[in-house]
Amino acid sequence: MQLNDAIRLRIDYFLNRKGFSSLWELYKSSGVPKSTINALLGTEKNSLPRLPTLLHICEGLDTNLKDFFDDAIFLEIEDSSEDKKDIL
Repeated sequence: MQLNDAIRLRIDYFLNRKGFSSLWELYKSSGVPKSTINALLGTEKNSLPRLPTLLHICEGLDTNLKDFFDDAIFLEIEDSSEDKKDIL
């Protein structure tokens, strides 16, 4: 599984847990711009959030980064980066 897919699945999990039925509710509760949320969860679905953005999303979903990443889904992530030499 790709990292962006796993992150989307976890956001969906927390959206359902919080009872949100639309991305608008996530935008309002997190303060993350609608365009960013759409890039992560909407039609594009190919972006990875920056860590501060994910932190704001977690806050809007009443969770934290530790609980967000505390799932077996992240144990088998594939690295899809084409140019691994630029990873810091």
